[in-house]
Amino acid sequence: MDHRAIKQAERINTCNSPVLQYCGGALSPEMQPPKLLWVKENLQESWSMTFRWMDLSDWLSYRATGDDTRSLCTTVCKWTYLGHAHMDPMSEKDSRDMEACGWDDDFWEEIGLGDLVDGHHAKIGRSVTFPGHPLGAGLTRAAAKELGLVAGTPVGTSLIDAHAGGVGVMESKPTSGENSEEDDKENICHQMVLICGTSTCHMTVSRSKLFIPGVWGPFWSAMVPEYWLTEGGQSATGGLLDFIIDNHVAAPLLANRAASRSISLMELLNGILETQMHDLKAPFLSALTEDLHVLPDYHGNRSPVADPKSKGMVSGLTLDTSEKQLALLYLATIQGIAYGTRHIVEHCNAHGHKIDTLLACGGLSKNHLYIQEHADITGCPIILPREKESVLLGAAILGAVAAKKYSGLHDAMKALNASGQIIHPSTNPNVKKFHDAKYRVFKELYQQQLSHRLIMKEALA
Repeated sequence: MDHRAIKQAERINTCNSPVLQYCGGALSPEMQPPKLLWVKENLQESWSMTFRWMDLSDWLSYRATGDDTRSLCTTVCKWTYLGHAHMDPMSEKDSRDMEACGWDDDFWEEIGLGDLVDGHHAKIGRSVTFPGHPLGAGLTRAAAKELGLVAGTPVGTSLIDAHAGGVGVMESKPTSGENSEEDDKENICHQMVLICGTSTCHMTVSRSKLFIPGVWGPFWSAMVPEYWLTEGGQSATGGLLDFIIDNHVAAPLLANRAASRSISLMELLNGILETQMHDLKAPFLSALTEDLHVLPDYHGNRSPVADPKSKGMVSGLTLDTSEKQLALLYLATIQGIAYGTRHIVEHCNAHGHKIDTLLACGGLSKNHLYIQEHADITGCPIILPREKESVLLGAAILGAVAAKKYSGLHDAMKALNASGQIIHPSTNPNVKKFHDAKYRVFKELYQQQLSHRLIMKEALA
């Protein structure tokens, strides 16, 4: 969520490097090159002292094993490493450490970070390999002592947390058992995984590379080996709901009431909405927000318009400060987030994907209202995995692969992923009609914001 490097990202995006086409056409300020450039320009002393630059997950692997091999996941998704440049012929079963020749040195030189590739990329990673690849000789003695584990315990090359969630849920779709291997390879490409937390990542894979403006990727083997990853996202979802609730005058009283009932504040709000629906004789719960619309870009738009300067908008505010009004604003915010997901799905499908099913994990996936609104708004069934902590399952899968319990990541996913509850979209045609209309308003809000931005830019010119 750190957007301090917006200006650096804008400068980088004026260059003509081919790496940009593999991240949706433009680098996000959430990616590492603009962040690194910000540090170099603003914290020169820290910059000059740094021995290595690492992602958190690669740092943890390095601390555990002493092996500085980086993950295809971190380097490809956040650092502009071109994994396909030399690894297309390689199999995930190949056990060799692979020299990192997917770095585009000209890109780093052009953006003013050429010193990162001096010394054959030692500062950003000389060796890069598949997630789950065993690192070094396993846990070092020092790391084993710190963790209370056995020295030599296998450690797998890392995944970013959201991508671990993708690995922990991607194969959770129920099957008849009659599918061929080819069917299985194709079916996985019709799904999008929502890793729902403070922000939401939207993960889908394809067997061919698809270039989608405003959506990160295509990233080769960055999550599922030998598939191209497309990664959409919303920079604030759970974080936005918390913000909306915490900054309302009715929140403290509601929080106390929720605590006295030993339920979450969102469960309490869901109940208030159910009561309002019955009291107002609304045709269905979603219709309560007929006059209230939210553009959820309070922290910019990661996908699909890729506008870090986008702002949140609310249409339909009144002087009402009651808990009922907070519940309505909460519902309208959930709907705005779900319209954002619909926008991402439609945009990906318009550029070659064939997404017809969603899978969801993370904290927000435990909120039944949140999931039902997403199903109704996207028109897609949503599969919840049997294992509630899918990110942890994905991490465990990496360890199992490193320990040679499975032949590869995909085999481990098929063995350990399992379907739980399936939430279907409403069959009420009026629900679809309502959301189609609100989705039009959702898209118009952003267009209005662009118009307002232009008016003010001209005034300050």
